[in-house]
Amino acid sequence: MSLTFHWFLPTNGDSRHVVGGGHGTPVTSAGGDRPPSVGYLSQIARAAEHLGFEGALTPTGAWCEDAWLTTAMVSQHTERLKFLVAFRPGFLSPTFAAQMASTYQRQTGGRLMLNVVTGGESQEQRGYGDFLDKEARYARTGEFLGIVRDLWDGKTVDHTGEHLHVEGAKLARLPDPLPQVYFGGSSPAAGQVAARHSDVYLTWGEPPAQVAKKITWIRSLAAGQGRTIRFGIRLHVITRDTAEQAWAEAGRLLDGFDPETVRSIQDGLGRSESEGQQRMLALHGGSLDNLEIYPNLWAGVGLVRGGAGTALVGSHAEVAERIAEYHRLGIDEFILSGYPHLEEAYWFGEGVLPLLRRQGLWSHPFQPAALEQPTAQVPFAAAGSS
Repeated sequence: MSLTFHWFLPTNGDSRHVVGGGHGTPVTSAGGDRPPSVGYLSQIARAAEHLGFEGALTPTGAWCEDAWLTTAMVSQHTERLKFLVAFRPGFLSPTFAAQMASTYQRQTGGRLMLNVVTGGESQEQRGYGDFLDKEARYARTGEFLGIVRDLWDGKTVDHTGEHLHVEGAKLARLPDPLPQVYFGGSSPAAGQVAARHSDVYLTWGEPPAQVAKKITWIRSLAAGQGRTIRFGIRLHVITRDTAEQAWAEAGRLLDGFDPETVRSIQDGLGRSESEGQQRMLALHGGSLDNLEIYPNLWAGVGLVRGGAGTALVGSHAEVAERIAEYHRLGIDEFILSGYPHLEEAYWFGEGVLPLLRRQGLWSHPFQPAALEQPTAQVPFAAAGSS
């Protein structure tokens, strides 16, 4: 099975420095270096499409632009790239969400994927008028996805649940194809929802042993529902021609972290209700030392950014080796990003993807195999010496 790679659209702004934000923390000043205009985001999207990324994740929250509206506009400047739209079920009705997805599929030629985010921060949820606690939010998400999937199946839905109530709900036009549902979460409640409703379970970039335990956990829960699901991982990436160049870039990013900003952001993230966020914090403990927590896995991004906080750092061959390692555990989809997102897309797309293609692990999703350009890079094993 060919690996699938997605990129990221920084709708909170982009920079040559790490842009913070998420999980109750504000966007850092670097986010103003490259504002998230439709023009700039379209540049990134077109680059990702050309390089062979199948889709692009767009985040959700008070700290970034709205994902539905932004990607709908960017889609008009691309041809085949899919958009993994993150949204929170508590902010719109399931019938309306199912209808929006159906419209999106028709207007873009079937280029929508959905990243369902239950929401881990009660304070931010309350700002949107949602006053449920975390456990209740997950229960509502389960009801929400059950209704949406029934609507996509063409059913007329009557549902009276603990959190949602619809009568005679039905779609006039069904989405074709059905959007794939991506879902993540590390709590027991999240696992149950993922096993029952997700097509792809997402984890943030923890060391392989921790990722393996998550895969085993979710795979077992899904089997109990009579289902099989795929697995994806969310990582940043810093890849260069040599390991020394890559680690120098990681060092440059780290040098740009103001200690007071790090302390302030870590204090804020420490109050997060998200179990996944707490697992990210535990990888570095707020310290700027010993940030390589596994070979080529760097926890520095999480010092100033909420959510995904780890990066693959190394030569193109080393990064390819780590991707292959995660794949052996069961990861088939990789959602990647880097600062700045335009330039880092090219570093990965021109440096790592050709190596994975030569190993038979990846093929360009938008090009017939006969049209793929040969690479002049050195053999995979030998390149690891750099």
